[in-house]
This record gives sequence, structure tokens and C-alpha cells, in this order.
Amino acid sequence: MTHNLDNLHARLAAVVDAIRAAESRHGRPAGAVSLLAVSKTHPSQAIRAAAAAGQRLFGENYLQEALAKMAELADLDLEWHFIGPLQSNKTRPVAEHFAWVHSVDRLKLAERLSAQRPAGLPPLNVCLQVNISAEASKSGCSLDELPTLARAVAALPGLRLRGLMAIPAPAEGLEQARAPFRRLREALEALNAEGLALDTLSMGMSDDLEAAIAEGATLVRVGSAIFGARQTKPEHLPQSRRAAE
Repeated sequence: MTHNLDNLHARLAAVVDAIRAAESRHGRPAGAVSLLAVSKTHPSQAIRAAAAAGQRLFGENYLQEALAKMAELADLDLEWHFIGPLQSNKTRPVAEHFAWVHSVDRLKLAERLSAQRPAGLPPLNVCLQVNISAEASKSGCSLDELPTLARAVAALPGLRLRGLMAIPAPAEGLEQARAPFRRLREALEALNAEGLALDTLSMGMSDDLEAAIAEGATLVRVGSAIFGARQTKPEHLPQSRRAAE
């Protein structure tokens, strides 16, 4: 399948318009929600086209693919977010090359990222992934584990704990979809009441954008609505259901 780059600018604009409309409907300030364009499996030229249309934040799931794109697009001022499952033996390239990681769900990962973040770079921005719907198939810490994990990660050098990320179970209707996002927002508010200064709720994808924005999302992850259907992924890469976008 070839990418229809001619329509990419229009698709990107439509997604941004949908975000701004949802902000307005739910009393959010204009521009309160940032768009993370999920570019996994899509080629560098598609990212370059999106960047030409003004998009700067890009999310990647697969480390080797992401590193290759970063090298090809090094001439652009882009902000790269790692949003896929993170294995402890793959933390060093994430620490060395990404600005954000959204999928930290245990202290061991955070400690490795902290130790491996180069001293010459700004702190690595971290979101803790929460298994907000308590699904056995999903990564993420539990809400019960979250306060202890958050306090420990916030104390690590080389990292800046920014907020929380979640991928809830599919829901029927807006109100049902809002419930897990509400729980995540309340968890962030509880952490801030303890003295943490978290400012990021990474939640909401193409099919639950409205619910996430209604409940306070500050960063939404959208892929196919911008880039078209996901491209074939190399066979050696693990498949995960509804992984980040």
C-alpha cells in the first residue's frame, strides 16, 4: 500500500479541528490538548509531510524502526515520544534518543532510564502507564501501586515525572468511555495533592478522543486518522492489541 501524502495535510487538519471542537464542547481552553501523531509503521516521508503541515510531536512503538526514522529526519526539529511496551534490555536507546516515554510501569525501568540518560540532555519526560481497566492483557501498574511508584520515580535524577498514561478497555457510548479517563484524572489529582507537580494526562485515541478530552486529557494519540491504515509491521516485532493507538 502506498501512502496518500497529498491528503495528509487535510487529514491532519481535520484531526486538529476535531480536538479543538471537543475542547470547546467540554469547556477546555483552546489549545489545552496537544496532538501526538502516532507514526509507527509509517515511513519517514509521511512524518516529513506532517511536519511540513506544522506537526512536531510524533509517537513511536518499535525501537529499531523509530531510531532509523530519527536518523533520516535529523534535519527536522521534532519531539519524539516512545509509547510502546518497554523491555528492560531496551531502555538505553530510549534514554539516549527520546524526549518522552509514556510506558513506564515499574521502578526497574525508571531506574535504568535514569542511569542511562546522557548528562548532556534535558531530563527524560516520563508518564507512568496505568492499567486503568485492570485488564490482564494490558501493561501498566495498578491504581493501588501508583502512589508508591510515582513517588519513587519522581525522586530519580535524569527523569522528569510528567503524568499518567492509560489505554482503557473499549467502551459503548460517551459516558461509559469517560469513566476510566475520569479515574485516571482523579489519580493524577490525588498525586498532585501529595505534592507532585504532574501536568500531563496522555489518554485518548481516535475512537475515544471525545471522552478523553472531556475528562482532562492534555495529550491525545492519533495515528490512522492522520497517516491512513497502519502499514505491515515486521514479523519479528510483537503484536499488541490496541497498543497506544
